[in-house]
Amino acid sequence: MAVLNVNLTRIESINMKKSLKTAQRGHKLLKDKLDELVKKLLELVRENQKLRKKTDEMLQNAYQNFMLAKAVIGEQYIEEALVIPNQSVSVDISEKSIMSVKIPEFNFKKLTNLNDEEESKVLYGFAYTTSELDKAIENFSEVSESLLELAQNEKAIELISAEIEKTRRRVNAIENVTIPNYIDTIKYIGLKLSEDERASTSRLMKIKEMLVK
Repeated sequence: MAVLNVNLTRIESINMKKSLKTAQRGHKLLKDKLDELVKKLLELVRENQKLRKKTDEMLQNAYQNFMLAKAVIGEQYIEEALVIPNQSVSVDISEKSIMSVKIPEFNFKKLTNLNDEEESKVLYGFAYTTSELDKAIENFSEVSESLLELAQNEKAIELISAEIEKTRRRVNAIENVTIPNYIDTIKYIGLKLSEDERASTSRLMKIKEMLVK
């Protein structure tokens, strides 16, 4: 029996019963939160598996087209065609809340170096390049968005997993320590009050007998 260090009075017993109800209510809320977090985590994991598969396929296609272009026109011409980057990338980071967990949200935007508001296009010459290089550049451009989405998803999984662990520890602490301590303390106070009441009744009866005699 784990009894808290409190005054053994009726007022304290009433206060402990209120605290017990509060702890039980908090336990239920945290348990519900834990269930929702686990449900959301499973959704994110399933989504992450699909997204990773899609990203791997996109990267594979991009590398295949790039290697074909390299084999056809040679590494030197590819370097010359791509020596000056014609794209810039803007990533705006914001936050969204999932069950009180702040998750980063990435907004990806591709821009050209000529005009920040213009959609990015291939600006190199076509004299020594091939369609495979065009496809490779397009593939790498598309996969960059997918990689960013994958990073966002995996960060969400990491943060929600940490929150699940923290919430589970709190649920276990309330369930296995706080609530049993309150229950044991309330029982102990009740027993002591009953003993004091019996002792007081016994003394009163003895005093009454003495007065009668």
